[in-house]
Amino acid sequence: MIMKSFEHQTEEPRKSFNSMFSGRLSRKSASSADDRDGTMADGEEYRNPTEVQMSQLVLPCHTNHRGELSVGQLLKWIDTTACLSAERHAGCPCVTASMDDIYFEHTISVGQVVNIKAKVNRAFNSSMEVGIQVASEDLCSEKQWSVCKALATFVAHRELSKVKLKQTTPRTEEEKTEHSVAAERRRMRLVYADTIKDLLANFTIKDDLESRDCSNMVPAEKTRVESVELVLPPHANHQGNTFGGQIMAWMENVATIAASRLCRGHPTLKAIEMFHFRGPSQVGDRLVLKAIVNNAFKHSMEVGVCVEAYRQGDEHQRRHINSAFMTFVVLDADDQPQTLPWIRPQPGDGERRYREASARKKIRLDRKYIVSCKQSEMPLSVPWDPSNQVYLSYNNVSSLKMLVAKDNWTLSSEINQVRLYILEDDKFLSFHVEMVVHVEAAQAFQLLSDLRQRPEWDKHYRSVELVQQVDEDDVIYHVISSTLHSDAKPQDFVILASRRRPCDHGDPYVIALRSVTLPTHRETPDYKRGETLCSGFCLWDEGDQLTKVSYYNQATTGFLNYLTTNVAGLSSEFYTTFKACEQFLLNNRSNNDLAPSLQPL
Repeated sequence: MIMKSFEHQTEEPRKSFNSMFSGRLSRKSASSADDRDGTMADGEEYRNPTEVQMSQLVLPCHTNHRGELSVGQLLKWIDTTACLSAERHAGCPCVTASMDDIYFEHTISVGQVVNIKAKVNRAFNSSMEVGIQVASEDLCSEKQWSVCKALATFVAHRELSKVKLKQTTPRTEEEKTEHSVAAERRRMRLVYADTIKDLLANFTIKDDLESRDCSNMVPAEKTRVESVELVLPPHANHQGNTFGGQIMAWMENVATIAASRLCRGHPTLKAIEMFHFRGPSQVGDRLVLKAIVNNAFKHSMEVGVCVEAYRQGDEHQRRHINSAFMTFVVLDADDQPQTLPWIRPQPGDGERRYREASARKKIRLDRKYIVSCKQSEMPLSVPWDPSNQVYLSYNNVSSLKMLVAKDNWTLSSEINQVRLYILEDDKFLSFHVEMVVHVEAAQAFQLLSDLRQRPEWDKHYRSVELVQQVDEDDVIYHVISSTLHSDAKPQDFVILASRRRPCDHGDPYVIALRSVTLPTHRETPDYKRGETLCSGFCLWDEGDQLTKVSYYNQATTGFLNYLTTNVAGLSSEFYTTFKACEQFLLNNRSNNDLAPSLQPL
């Protein structure tokens, strides 16, 4: 079949499939199967070599007024565990560079145990992404709860030489997924500051200050807090640099005081937004921590915290160490959030912070909804707008990488070295077509990433219109295709194509495709609107001008009959279409003018 039909799928709900393909040959070896179930060949349980575990009994000295573990103390334990994991991999001292969003799902009571597990997901040149899982355990009932998950970036540091980290070697399906997606998360972190600036510059942030009840408003200045901390040896590592977790704990303390001054109660920290450490601090530094409530929504408030450092005698030469934004709620006796009083910002900077807090709330929701949720919980098509383009692009690429990293692909058929694999799970039937072509990977990437060339080799692509060149990596197309059935209307699709070059040696070129909705391209009576959730190409450089071309797709019910027909051997359209794709690549491997608008990647 067409590649079009590969990714063009209907919006009908996904259903589970029976095990009609369970007898096919697996492409994984027996040793790989052992790796998947976490065991070694000699029977020993597999454990990631960078994994570090910490268990702490929560004592009264660790808790707040409610008898619950202080989030500041938890952050110190999280940072310590993650740092030990990073140093185990690097073999040298490491410092905290950044922390992604943290959402606290469950509180931990005195007498319970905190279990923290950290491991390096991927190493780059001198930095590492460390994944952290936190759970609580009740020793009496033996119940366990997930508390939070976190992603931290650590930088290796040596005094006399430049650090070049060794790469991690993922073995399990989970490790392969995290390793692959880590590169995309790193890309998103690097553009995070620009995302905020673009949103504030290009969108009018409305407020309702004039319509609010002034009798129930608290002046923002009333919530302002300033505190100073002296960095002592117990607060620092063996190189004298202040622990990132210690700074986070101090920040949580002043933020809680600021939030308490607004609600006149005891707030609970629910989330910490992604932040970066701008520079180190050392033993002997004075850290000045400032906090203020930027905005209060109905049931939550944002508190901004700033940290500056100076040496004794140089108070006027302060260094900006870090800024962070924390979200608090106030819970009643039934653990339900209470309604908060409004905040009245000061003119000037106060009003700016007030409006920026609304923008950050929107971005937090985008990030949590688009980036954090499971792929099966995503709607097929999500609205496209410039304010969420970074997260939609991230989701597009990471979803494809997660599909590629699955271990239990099963070989269904092979015709003249064109292989068809399938993957069954509870919600999806996915397929994967693979071949090797005598074309350089970069050239194949250039040719396949421009969907306007697709009709030349895919007979089911009738026309492709470039709707919007978002940036060098992301393009939106409107595709009109033929139908799979003679009595049905043609289909059309609005597709976001996101492409990525390899981040490191061994990584593939990626062309990820998913449906989006645009107000300028609504469904019309002439076509049936089709949708695709996760599909695209991965291209591996095999050397000697050879490229392994792999196409992946999660098939929905409307596409099932066509797929099973090919899997059962009753049709060879998969093979025919891919051979046409191979011929297209061979015919144009010396043509550098096919995709001029996509050339400067």
